[in-house]
Amino acid sequence: MKVPQMIAAELRRLTSSRMSLIALVALLLVPILYGGLYLWANQDPYGSLSRVPVALVVDDTGATVNGQQRNFGDEVADELLGGDTFEWHQVSTDAATAGLENGDFDFIVEVPADFSASIASISTDAPRQADIVLRTNDANNYLASTIGTQAVARIQSTVAQKVVDQGGLTLLNALSTIRVKLTDAASGAQQLVDGLGTARDGSTRLADGAGALASGTAQLRDGATTLRDGAAQVSSGAQQVAAGTQQVATVADRVASASADAASLLPTARADIAQRLADAGVDPARIAEVLAALDPVGQRLTDANTRVQTAVGQIDQLSAGAQQVSTGAQQLASGSAALADGAASAADGAAQLSDGASSLDGGIAQLADGAAQLQTGLADGVNQIPDTDDATRASQASTLSDPVAVSTSALTQAQNYGAGLAPFFAALAAWIGIYALFLIVKPVSRRAVTALHSPLRVTLAGWLTPALLGGLQMLGLFGVLALALGFSFANPLATLGILLLATATYAAIVLALNVWLGSVGQFLGLVLMVLQLVTAGGTFPWQTLPAPLAALHHVLPMGYVVDAMRQVMYGGDLDRVWLDLAVLGTWLVGAGIFAAIGVGRMTRFRTLRDLQPSVIG
Repeated sequence: MKVPQMIAAELRRLTSSRMSLIALVALLLVPILYGGLYLWANQDPYGSLSRVPVALVVDDTGATVNGQQRNFGDEVADELLGGDTFEWHQVSTDAATAGLENGDFDFIVEVPADFSASIASISTDAPRQADIVLRTNDANNYLASTIGTQAVARIQSTVAQKVVDQGGLTLLNALSTIRVKLTDAASGAQQLVDGLGTARDGSTRLADGAGALASGTAQLRDGATTLRDGAAQVSSGAQQVAAGTQQVATVADRVASASADAASLLPTARADIAQRLADAGVDPARIAEVLAALDPVGQRLTDANTRVQTAVGQIDQLSAGAQQVSTGAQQLASGSAALADGAASAADGAAQLSDGASSLDGGIAQLADGAAQLQTGLADGVNQIPDTDDATRASQASTLSDPVAVSTSALTQAQNYGAGLAPFFAALAAWIGIYALFLIVKPVSRRAVTALHSPLRVTLAGWLTPALLGGLQMLGLFGVLALALGFSFANPLATLGILLLATATYAAIVLALNVWLGSVGQFLGLVLMVLQLVTAGGTFPWQTLPAPLAALHHVLPMGYVVDAMRQVMYGGDLDRVWLDLAVLGTWLVGAGIFAAIGVGRMTRFRTLRDLQPSVIG
């Protein structure tokens, strides 16, 4: 009996009756139904979130933000209700709670009464975060709670973007105003620099003039001191002259009095002389001659009296003038002393003025340098603040509120969520299909073992039958994925080839288990499926597995089937596929050899199981 004959005999047995045929068809459909239905159900769950009922409770009372009345809760509600992220229902708190408890809503998003007020507190001295309350009920759906957390995070990001956008615009407008003010300040600083330059020129001239004034007042002080000393000497001499002239005036007064007396006695003396001469009997002519001779003397005496009186008057005037000169000299001495004191004070003040003017000149120079630095700093500050228009500031605020744009670049990319799971569930469906086939397919024909005594041919026939049926399963599954679900394949033939290799490898493994352990081996096939279900890395990365399970990932074949399908289905690194194929080929050959060894043992020995077969095997 040849291998094709053994395969045909097994197929005739499987289709010998209507129920056998129905059972075979049903088992052939197991992986198609499993993989197709599961991937259909999960083809694009995120695109259907708009059918997930979510309660929205808005209690926000609003607040004044930057001088405007805002209600961020209502704004958030308008955006959510107008979007298609979920099936939003804006209800009261009581209705939301009741709906969450009875399953009408998967989760609740609450915007509290102080939501806008908390946002407005950013500009106060007591800022606080605004809260958004997420209420979930895992009894409804655990993943719905996870999705709700992501939804609230998105709402949080949206509100933050609004706040930062408006705050950024306010800040940029303030910066624009500051720039204008700084420009004015820079112009004022330039005017200050110019004015200080003029002031410095004046202060330099003032310092020079103050120096000259100090020098002049010092000379004035020295001259006033000399004048004071000379005036004191003059006053002393004038007092002496006044005293002498006073004495002279006194003597002159006496002389004048005597002279006046003598002059006043001349007429009486002339008359007396004439009388006496007449009494002496001198003739009148002689008397006249004598009187004529005496008259010049009298005249001279009169003239002398006149000169004396004149001289005395002049002496009196000189005495009065000397007194005035003495008084003036005293006043001059007092004034010159005061002048000397004032000149000394003026000299000291002028010296202080000169020092102050020099300090003022230096201070104005420093002030001018500082003003120049101020003007330069203000000008630099103006240049560092961009001169933007309203549209540019609005664009900058928008960028500030959302500064990072995520650009995704994928070496490979699955078509959708279902396509992302397809490699794992196709690999798992292939195992389930083979496992189910071995429920009705006899691993090894006892008749062939007894008749042929050729372990290799018997093993090959026992493997090819389920492998061919498994290939039919994979063809049907591939057709469902490609046609019914519309998944795209970068390398469709390679994908189908990997599915066929996978089902052939699984058939060899399950065959070996059945050959060596019978019904126990069939059970171990189920256990092995469970182990590969959790270690294949089909959903979460295998690196997240506990260490013992991660070690099994590198050994069991299903993980390599998943990796190979991802590469050929999404257009990944085909070089990696060769390693996957090598591992699958090793499992295939190794399991086939192990099964052949078991079949060879069966040709030489008979066991109690051969005499009383298991109900399953």
